[in-house]
Amino acid sequence: MQQGYYGQQPPYGQQPYGQQQQYPPQPYGGAPPPGQYGGPPPGQYGGPPPPPGGHYGYGQPQQPYGQPPGGQGYYGGPPPQGDGYMSGPPAPPSPGYVPNQLPPMDMSRDADALRSAMKGFGTDEKALIQILSRLDPLQIEGVRQAFHQRHHRNLVNDIYSETSGHFREGLVALARGPLNQDVHNLNDAMAGLGTKESVLNDVLLGRSNADINAIKAVYHQTYHRSLESDCHGDLSMKTERLFDMVLAARRNEESSPIIPQQIDADVTELYRATEAHTVGTDEISVCSIISSRSDGQLRAIDQAYQQRYQRSLEKVILKNFTGHMEKVLIFMLSAAVDRAKHDAWLLEDAMKGAGTKDVLLVNRVVRISRDRARMQQAKAAYRHFYKQELRNRIQGETSGDYERLMVALVDSA
Repeated sequence: MQQGYYGQQPPYGQQPYGQQQQYPPQPYGGAPPPGQYGGPPPGQYGGPPPPPGGHYGYGQPQQPYGQPPGGQGYYGGPPPQGDGYMSGPPAPPSPGYVPNQLPPMDMSRDADALRSAMKGFGTDEKALIQILSRLDPLQIEGVRQAFHQRHHRNLVNDIYSETSGHFREGLVALARGPLNQDVHNLNDAMAGLGTKESVLNDVLLGRSNADINAIKAVYHQTYHRSLESDCHGDLSMKTERLFDMVLAARRNEESSPIIPQQIDADVTELYRATEAHTVGTDEISVCSIISSRSDGQLRAIDQAYQQRYQRSLEKVILKNFTGHMEKVLIFMLSAAVDRAKHDAWLLEDAMKGAGTKDVLLVNRVVRISRDRARMQQAKAAYRHFYKQELRNRIQGETSGDYERLMVALVDSA
């Protein structure tokens, strides 16, 4: 029997991983208990659950980048819902995805300390790690601007010239901030021969509409090409169509309600397109559902499929798809069903086997660490599934300043 990428999910109606059952099992199709059916996963591994809206920081960010003023939604209205789901109000971008958004504090002291760490002969690597590993996305933007204003220098360029290797990659990834780093990674993934598919997946899959729109806008501003056209040149035809769906940024918002009748309809369609399909697989139908539903809706679909057909949707995808498309669908489903477990798998994936995939490890640790609560959940999930501490695993795969930076980011939560 083929094993799923991310392990087995608990049976529908049970709490994951030994959690105490809070509500009696409900018959599918009936009204679920508050917060259970398709709702956010609980704080499964000992950490706090994410707050409403899914990210942390200084309250509501500014208007989504590239979006019209508040109240107009998606360029004059919500995205069309041809799937029967009601559209909820759009979520704002994640912290760090509104260009030039600053924190509510002065970052001059950190900017001066970073300059001192790189000024003159030698570099104070310990100071660079200590400062950059504790800053959140808005503070990174603030310190980068303060560094330029006070010292007339570019923080990213200075770090690049004063450090080397994977240590440099990690520091530069932090200093760029999440939006600019995503854009840089996408361009790098599609430059030259071959496409780094794992990088495209990491950056683009499971993202909010607001974040995708921000990434597309800054990519175009930076490289004077559309992200969609560059992806077209680097992906096979079927996978290209799937990424077109992702880049359209028309996922159902997390505020959209979970409607049992629509969950039923999606489960029926997924079965028709895969297991009940007499000739091949209706790939486009599956891709359309997985790429357009909210995380909450995908959790409900995953649970309902397991209950109705007594097998996981993950196994169905693994049986009916191959190659990059299979990886994309599994990635989106896994990230929605259990983000912490998904993050733990991504981290282990970068370290397992012969040799460490250092570029993936650097970017995955940096990306997860930007949200302290997310890192806390990822560490707990890693401990649960791999029976060791994440920091110890990383220490065994890295060395020197590179190791110290990665461990500092893991320990920041």
